[in-house]
Amino acid sequence: MSEISKEILRNYVKEQKFKNVNEVLEALKGMFKDVLQEALEAEMDKKLGYGKYDISEKTAVNNSRNGYSSKTIKTQLGPVKLNIPRDRNSEFDPKIVPKFQRTVNGIEDID
Repeated sequence: MSEISKEILRNYVKEQKFKNVNEVLEALKGMFKDVLQEALEAEMDKKLGYGKYDISEKTAVNNSRNGYSSKTIKTQLGPVKLNIPRDRNSEFDPKIVPKFQRTVNGIEDID
């Protein structure tokens, strides 16, 4: 896994002008949510065989995206609300945040 460059991180910290540790934790929580959300989107793209906006490359003719379900998970940074993608055939089974899972402690152990 790649790391964020220190220069990008320093610029981000300068832009945010953090005043206390709680503000840093809130920023980390937001980043964590964004990464999980993008991972879920990527899993759906892989399952269906085409990207969200690449309808011309759609190969799974019998299945397509069908909105989202809301799910709040408990993390070490606090609760995080995610939008879990759905498919019409209900075949999508996310790996990063599995169905029925409400906590993600130990998520770093997932392959």
